[in-house]
Amino acid sequence: MMYSNKELAQLIVEYCFVYEIEHVVISPGSRNAPLTIGFTNYPKVKTYSIVDERCAAFFALGLAQQTQKPTVIVCTSGSALLNYYPAIAEAFYSDIPLIVISADRPKHLIDIGDGQTIRQENVFCNHTLFNANLEYRNKGENSEIISTAISLAISDKGPIHINVPFDEPLYEVTENLFFEKKVKQKVVSRVDFNENIDEFLSIWNNSGKKLVLIGTHFPNEILKSQLTQLVKDESVLILTETTSNVHHQSFINSIDKFIFPLKDEDLKYLQPDVLLTLGGMVVSKKIKQILRKNQPLHHWHVDSKKDLDTFFRLSKHFKTSPNQFFDKFLSKIKIKKNGYQKVWLELKKIRNDHHNHFLVNAEFSDLKVFDIILKSIPDNCQLQLGNSSVIRYTQLFDVNPSLDVFCNRGTSGIDGSTSTAIGAAYVEKEQTIFISGDISFFYDSNALWINYIKSDFRIILINNGGGGIFRFIPGPDTTDSLEYFETPHNLNAKLLCEMYSIDHYSACDEKELKEQLKSFYQIDKKPKLLEIFTPNKINDKVLKNYFNAL
Repeated sequence: MMYSNKELAQLIVEYCFVYEIEHVVISPGSRNAPLTIGFTNYPKVKTYSIVDERCAAFFALGLAQQTQKPTVIVCTSGSALLNYYPAIAEAFYSDIPLIVISADRPKHLIDIGDGQTIRQENVFCNHTLFNANLEYRNKGENSEIISTAISLAISDKGPIHINVPFDEPLYEVTENLFFEKKVKQKVVSRVDFNENIDEFLSIWNNSGKKLVLIGTHFPNEILKSQLTQLVKDESVLILTETTSNVHHQSFINSIDKFIFPLKDEDLKYLQPDVLLTLGGMVVSKKIKQILRKNQPLHHWHVDSKKDLDTFFRLSKHFKTSPNQFFDKFLSKIKIKKNGYQKVWLELKKIRNDHHNHFLVNAEFSDLKVFDIILKSIPDNCQLQLGNSSVIRYTQLFDVNPSLDVFCNRGTSGIDGSTSTAIGAAYVEKEQTIFISGDISFFYDSNALWINYIKSDFRIILINNGGGGIFRFIPGPDTTDSLEYFETPHNLNAKLLCEMYSIDHYSACDEKELKEQLKSFYQIDKKPKLLEIFTPNKINDKVLKNYFNAL
């Protein structure tokens, strides 16, 4: 086997092997040649070559999102590294383990006018769990730092950065390892939840209104079962989001549809004694506004890492997983019989009736399109969603519970949704459907350059001519600068699809859309993209009429 003759490169590759890293995404370059040589010669590591560093990082994010294990990204020196930042920030706020390894020049070549050189040390310090700045000649300390960094990415689920200086020559290889004995993995132990919860059980059992709000969460069958048991308590109302991946007929699955028409007296009755939150970011801006104005007496957040005080009322952070928390909590709760849950479930039925009645006769628009395509997606697929309008429209529908749903909600950026979906699809055995808005899609169009797009991957592109959400949210249309918020355009994806060998289909009305969807999901030799053109002049009017009809 051939190894780089750079000791630091060998050390890093060996530690990644010891920590059982399976996926390494490499962006081509010269300064990172020792790492490229090392990783591509390790038989138990799957390596990928992706030119655009921003796409590479989001592709790796998708891999890590699905495997729930760290993915390594490797790049050369200079501005290449900075293109990783959007994905690193997303990983930081979404608790996704990324191991960022950047090649650098030795310190004596920094800030002297040498080419392709920037100040790389600690460049991501605000959005990483750990920053390892390796020394050119310090084997013992480097070894400890690398091990600490990788173990933190695994235990705390987030991004870490390892900056590695390499002097020239960069391409020399050897058949010899520099290590007399194998490096060892740090033991990362699971922390059991041993906290005394009697005080909180007493508050819970004596409260008549308990609201459970679940943000972004990886699919979890145990949690579904635990929440199904919890909702038997008539004093408990459970609100979920599309990205929470839990479903039950007694849950409120479309929060904005449910709460948008509520009056002040309704909101006072909704106001909980105890608010229990699980998971990550909450998409619904409306529920955040309501719970900040009508604050609970107690807000408890369950998360093994973060104490999100989203509603400015956090009184307790249970530092554990939801599964561990409910293991201890559920057996000791006292079920109450009152009308809190029943009132809201009856209202849910009314909302759904109004929702269905409106959509039967709704004009062809973004809203109508979502109604059609969400009903069309086959069972058991993975559904990846773009940000902005796409995730918000999806939240208005009760999504097929057999689907696993994901969206980059850590930073809610539009910049890497396609790349993330492609990475996630690559390690997912079921078919992946990705729904994107036009601005997000064209912004990340280099994602189509990735050579690892599976043939069953499907993109549904909703092209409304640019940034339609800015016609709906209050503010932009009161200015004389709407075109700068909206980003109007006349682009379409046909030529992009030709260039990247993706089958392109289009629809401009309801009849065409339904006809195209009949065969769109069928497995074929190439990926497919369905571009749906909607009338941007009426999309906002249809959506406003929809909310009025609720």
